[in-house]
Amino acid sequence: MSKPVVSVVKFHDPYKTVKEALDLCDGLRDFRSDNKILIKPNLVGHDFDYPLPFGMITTSAVVHALVRILAEEGFKNITIGEAPLMIPETIGQRMYRALGYERLKERYGVELVDFNEEKFVPVNFGSFKLSLARRALEADRIINVPVLKTHNQCKVSLGIKNLKGCLDRKSKQFCHGKEMEFDLDRTFNHIIEKLPVALTVIDGVFVLPRGPASNGYAYRKDLIIASRDTYACDLVGAEIMDYRVKDVPHLRYFAERHGRSMDLDDVEVRGEDIEKHREYVEYDFDWLPDDTGPKGFAKRGISGLAVRKWDSSLCTGCSMLYNPMLVILMAAYTGQPFPGVEVITGKRMQASPGFEKTVLFGKCPTVSNKNNPNIKQAIKIKGCPPDLNELAGAMSDIGVNIDLKQVDSFRSYMYQKTMAQEGYDMDLYAIK
Repeated sequence: MSKPVVSVVKFHDPYKTVKEALDLCDGLRDFRSDNKILIKPNLVGHDFDYPLPFGMITTSAVVHALVRILAEEGFKNITIGEAPLMIPETIGQRMYRALGYERLKERYGVELVDFNEEKFVPVNFGSFKLSLARRALEADRIINVPVLKTHNQCKVSLGIKNLKGCLDRKSKQFCHGKEMEFDLDRTFNHIIEKLPVALTVIDGVFVLPRGPASNGYAYRKDLIIASRDTYACDLVGAEIMDYRVKDVPHLRYFAERHGRSMDLDDVEVRGEDIEKHREYVEYDFDWLPDDTGPKGFAKRGISGLAVRKWDSSLCTGCSMLYNPMLVILMAAYTGQPFPGVEVITGKRMQASPGFEKTVLFGKCPTVSNKNNPNIKQAIKIKGCPPDLNELAGAMSDIGVNIDLKQVDSFRSYMYQKTMAQEGYDMDLYAIK
C-alpha cells in the first residue's frame, strides 16, 4: 500500500511556494475543470482596530496564490467560504473587504460567502447531529487552508480542526459538550467524513503558540505544507510543532476510527526535511497550582479572587472574551483583596464553597449552577456570549471598579509591541 504524500516547502514568493507545494504532492490530480471548488480558509475573527492576524487567520497572500494557480489551470467555479464569529453579528463580508479578498472576486470571479448568511443542513453522525454549511456539502472539491497553530483546548489546530468553521453556531457550541461523550475532541473530527475535502494546504508562514486567538506571540515559520490527505497533512504539521498524533486526542481518535497509522514513517514527505523545522510550540497557558488564576495574578499579589481555568466546554464566543475579562480584573486590583470572588465559565464548572460572590460568566455556567448550594451570592452574566459591560456593572455593585478602557489599552499595547518586531508584514494579509 502506497504512503500518503505530504509536501513541505520553504515559503518565499507566495505564488511560487504554493505552486511548488501543490506540484510536489500532485495536489490538483483529482480536480476536473467543471468542478465546483470551495476554498475554506481559517477566518475565525479579526480585530479591525488593532489587527494582529499573524498565525491566527490564513494569510491572504496564500489564498491569492492558490486562486491564481486554479485560474491558470482553467478552473472557473471557485468559491471562498467561512463562518466567522458572530459577535454581535457575523463579520464575514467585512473580513473579506479588510483582507483584500474582493480583488479575487474582481480578477477571477471568485464568489465570497459567509456561511452564517446562508443555509445549513442537519447531518447525522450516528450518536449526534451537526448542521453543516450547504455550500460545503454541495461542493465537488474542497480545498482546506488552515493555519499552523496550537490550540489551548485541543493542542493543535490544523486541517481537521479548521472544518469546524463549516458548522452553524449552535453546532459549534454543541462540539464543546458538557458530557465527555460529546467532548470537543470527540465531535469536530467527524466533520471531514461528510465533506469532499480534496486538498489541504497548511499556511505556516507564521506559527501561533497558545492559540487559537491572536496573542501577539506568533512568529515567522515560513513553511507551506500540502497534501491530498488531510490527516497525513495534520500529522506532519503536528510533528513540525513537535507533537505526536498519539498525544493529540482528536487526531488519535480519528486515526483509531479509520485505522490510520500514527507514525511519521508511514507518510512520504517531499521537499524540506521536517527535522530541520521541528520545534516545540506551546499550546497551554501557565495557571496557578490552586487554580485561582494565571501566574500573573501571583506576580501582582492578587488575592480574594479565583478565576478558574477554562475547560473544553468553553465555546469560542466566551473564549474570545476570556482574555479581556482577565485584563479588566487584573487592572481592577488596587492592592486590597477582592471580596471573595470566584469566576466560573463553560458548561462543566461548579461553584466552590468558601466564596462570598460567584460570577457565572455566560449562559452555560448560569444554567448548570442554578441550584448549586455553594453559591452565597450569584452574579449572573447570562449572555451568549456574555457582555463585558454587564460584568463591569455587576462588579461595581460589589465594590470592584472595572475600567473597560483597559481592554482597548491592552489591545493597543500588544499591537504596538508586535508591529515593532521584524517579520510582521501586514502585506501578507492584503491582496493588491
